[in-house]
Amino acid sequence: MIKVEHLTHIYDGTDSPMLKTISLEVEEGEYVAIIGPIGCGKTTLLKHLNALIVPTEGNVWVDGMNTRNTSAAGEIRRRVGMIFQNPDNQIVGMTVEEDVAFGPGNLRLPPREIRQRVTEALETVGMAKYAQRHPHTLSGGQKRLVTIADVLAMSPRYIALDEPTSSLDPAGREMVLTLLRRLNSQGIAMIHVTHNMDEITDVDRLIVMKDGMIVQSGTPEEALSGV
Repeated sequence: MIKVEHLTHIYDGTDSPMLKTISLEVEEGEYVAIIGPIGCGKTTLLKHLNALIVPTEGNVWVDGMNTRNTSAAGEIRRRVGMIFQNPDNQIVGMTVEEDVAFGPGNLRLPPREIRQRVTEALETVGMAKYAQRHPHTLSGGQKRLVTIADVLAMSPRYIALDEPTSSLDPAGREMVLTLLRRLNSQGIAMIHVTHNMDEITDVDRLIVMKDGMIVQSGTPEEALSGV
């Protein structure tokens, strides 16, 4: 599981904490949504889950590995895939295939295994026929699918998503949400930050944040009843 214990984060050059004594757990296979106003710390919390940043105080554990342990950071980031809000900021390859191969290549896997992972990831997200396309010629929804394939090629146990349907048209949004539900049904845990209330109706747990703190947590009905 992912376990967050009394997490406080203060960005350099600031005085006020962005996160204040956050504690939570995410079980493998769980679908957790996080909502809250802009600036309440949702994105900062996600970055802690895959060791992009480390706590000012407290601890974050991923399958028993502490994110403060720099030697474990690579494995933590493999297990907790991160999907950023803007897919253009995450795409690095000249072709879709090259982009998806980037992560497994950094793991120094054998070429045959890299090819297999790329093929399987692109087939899973329905983008195999676009393997030789330049990513920046794709639609917003297709780019988002490519970034999800990037993460799937690393064989994650958890995926942290920062508003993955932001700026997508209804068709692209539904395409992405359908894929996320399918991946979750296959056992990958989702930690999904969103502002769209339509995306939280069938999640396992809803977390409501405000001013750097968790103010409600439970089923969507339970969490929203106290807001």
